[in-house]
Amino acid sequence: MIDETLSETKDQMERALEATSEDFATVRTGRANPSLYSKVLVDYYGSATPLQQLASFNTPDARTILISPYDVSALREIERALSDSEIGANPSNDGKQIRITMPELTEERRKEYVKIVKGKGEDHKVSVRNTRRKAKDSIEKAVKNGDIGEDEGERGTKELEALTKTYVDRIDDMIKRKETELLDV
Repeated sequence: MIDETLSETKDQMERALEATSEDFATVRTGRANPSLYSKVLVDYYGSATPLQQLASFNTPDARTILISPYDVSALREIERALSDSEIGANPSNDGKQIRITMPELTEERRKEYVKIVKGKGEDHKVSVRNTRRKAKDSIEKAVKNGDIGEDEGERGTKELEALTKTYVDRIDDMIKRKETELLDV
């Protein structure tokens, strides 16, 4: 029972780690990267559609991204979604594709990105801790119902705490790496 609970918890924490990595990829570091736009939603015929489903991306140089829509009629909506996004890019439309030239990052903007990364990291650590809380409640309930002994429940709780600490530390490491990457000029 405890091994099953710990296994499920580990899977959920692993997903939180993957989500952290995906979120951090959307924070710009100085190079044009199509993953910056993975969270941008476009109003496509009345439904919010991820940009990556509507267009292909090309990076001809380190600071330029070309976005070529599969359906040219969606060009205006894509441009509007890009302008409204928090990425801070100014798209230009040539009638067939959208060109985005990423501005140089100022020190102030880099520090702003570091704050964003720390906030996202903290959100994901909260997610890991919520997963721990649910697993701990499950173990405590099993002990209370007599499904497992108190010693086994205590062992499971200690393993759960160690597992949680491991994943929180991994997220902290990811935050530090991204912060270093952002502040590196």
